[in-house]
Amino acid sequence: MQKGQINVQTENIFPIIKKFLYSDHEIFLRELVSNAVDATQKLKTLSSVGKFTGELGDLTVQVEIDKKAGTLTVKDRGIGMNAEEIDKYINQIAFSSAEEFVKKFKTKTEAEKNAIIGHFGLGFYSTFMVANKVVLRTKTYKKGGQTRAMQWECDGSPDYTITEIDKEDRGTEVIIYLDEDSKEFVEDQRILGLLNKYSKFLPVPIQFGSEKVTETVEGEKDEKGKDKTIEIEKPRIINNTDPLWKNKPADCTDEDYKKFYRELYPMTFEEPLFQIHLNVDYPFNLTGILYFPKVKRNIEIQKDKIQLYCNQVFVTDSVEGIVPDFLTLLHGVIDSPDIPLNVSRSFLQSDASVKKISGYIMRKVSDKLEELFKKDRESFEKKWDDIRVFIQYGMISEEKFFDKAKKYMLYKNTEGKYFTREEYEKHIKKLQTDKDKNLIVLYTSDIEAQHSYIEAAKEKGYDVLVLDGILDSHFINTMEQKESTTRFTRVDSDTVDKLIKNDEEIPSKLDDKQKDELKPVIERSIDKEKFAVVFENLSENDVPFMITQPEFMLRMKDMSALGGGMMGMDNLPDQYNLVVNANHPLMTKILDEKKEDTQNKIVKQVYDLALLSQNLLKGQSLSEFVKRSIDMID
Repeated sequence: MQKGQINVQTENIFPIIKKFLYSDHEIFLRELVSNAVDATQKLKTLSSVGKFTGELGDLTVQVEIDKKAGTLTVKDRGIGMNAEEIDKYINQIAFSSAEEFVKKFKTKTEAEKNAIIGHFGLGFYSTFMVANKVVLRTKTYKKGGQTRAMQWECDGSPDYTITEIDKEDRGTEVIIYLDEDSKEFVEDQRILGLLNKYSKFLPVPIQFGSEKVTETVEGEKDEKGKDKTIEIEKPRIINNTDPLWKNKPADCTDEDYKKFYRELYPMTFEEPLFQIHLNVDYPFNLTGILYFPKVKRNIEIQKDKIQLYCNQVFVTDSVEGIVPDFLTLLHGVIDSPDIPLNVSRSFLQSDASVKKISGYIMRKVSDKLEELFKKDRESFEKKWDDIRVFIQYGMISEEKFFDKAKKYMLYKNTEGKYFTREEYEKHIKKLQTDKDKNLIVLYTSDIEAQHSYIEAAKEKGYDVLVLDGILDSHFINTMEQKESTTRFTRVDSDTVDKLIKNDEEIPSKLDDKQKDELKPVIERSIDKEKFAVVFENLSENDVPFMITQPEFMLRMKDMSALGGGMMGMDNLPDQYNLVVNANHPLMTKILDEKKEDTQNKIVKQVYDLALLSQNLLKGQSLSEFVKRSIDMID
């Protein structure tokens, strides 16, 4: 037996590991299983190049729990270690790294502490976050020399022991004696959940316990004449060792992609719209599959669906800051050995390789969208309503994506027709250009509520876009910033005739004196706190009164609704314009009416009709309007 003391001058490394090494103690299981897989993969590599000539046999990594003993064990049949290697890799390299880690750790911020971890090879020692003793039993694959099986044991103090033991099989088993605060890790469901989270796609089979499965007995029928089945108990293999993203895209079918999506998200019932298979080996290694889901109205629930892996080991599903924000709306898997495994997200965000990977993914996503648009525009248009939030999000937040996406970004009008940006400009330019040569893009945010305004615009030959999405107010602002000669105006924000000045403006049938006389008559019957009376020279076939809101107010309120009350805009009182059609015959009738009571009744009735058209007439005012209408009919 060999006894020794770890040469840590600063202070005992283990309390620091237990308290600070990882923010989440459950990571220890990922580290142990990953180490076991690495040892197995190394043996397979040695066998493939002829440096190991023995039988590989069953290479399954086994995870076992013993509730009575309070232990968790991870076993592999990989390369194992001899006494010299234990001393080198466990006692010297790892602990000297630990010593350096302790020194650097003392002077760092919390974010920097997390970033340091990946540089010190401390995965094995993460076990001391949950253990009061760790036993490592190992036997090398090598023949001759120091080939006896060895046991290393440490109780979390600087003291350790190494002894020779009897162990027939090669490989390593790590036995963790869990401390009182970590007894959760002898519960089947806890371990099963962690293995499914971190080890679901590791390249070596991982076994944990057993499961009952139903199998058909070949050639036998039951009493009802159906194939006979029996229930048997089999080892429970946690992982899919050959996930689809490792295959070549040419070898994958649409059904393969759909099946793998269901494997990734078993609780999701909607199928994705399409996918992008990533496969690049220069200037970095990256594989993965990204799926386009149908984007819901609440974009926040879409996020945290991309799983980030490093050599098939799960790293995180919180990829914000690692990939552009709009890409977090996608689902799927990204796997790259160039992504450091044991580091914080803040470190990943500043890593040069990760930045290159992020840019590559954005470019591939854009290329795929452009390809779909050019290859089958009809199909692309059918998907547009489900992917437009994603594309708008990208155009708003990423300059490079905007420049690419404007080629295939689509507008949809109230007729259900789709246009590219350039196509739409040609479609409306003749009629919808103001006196300053600005293109006026009319849009509706609610077809039902703004129906009368839409119809009024269409009667004059104008086109109206449907922009009723959660990001449309931000998207409109972005488009106006990028294209200074284009103005977006909601169809109910102002009268169309005022927005788009025609060569022949409609003359007014009321002179200024008559307007001054009519204005106080109208103000007697309306809410002057909310409504400002504005005269406009519209067609006599237009409605007598029309309600509009300033465009900037409408946009601010839309943006506030998305941003949770930004700038207090949701607390501002509503302000409206009551647009009076100076050319409607009713205006002359009101002026000619000598009885003030009759004047008031006419104004109130027309005013209420305008309110009713905007769903602004409620409560007592609505009841009075109904009664007044019946009286007028009588």
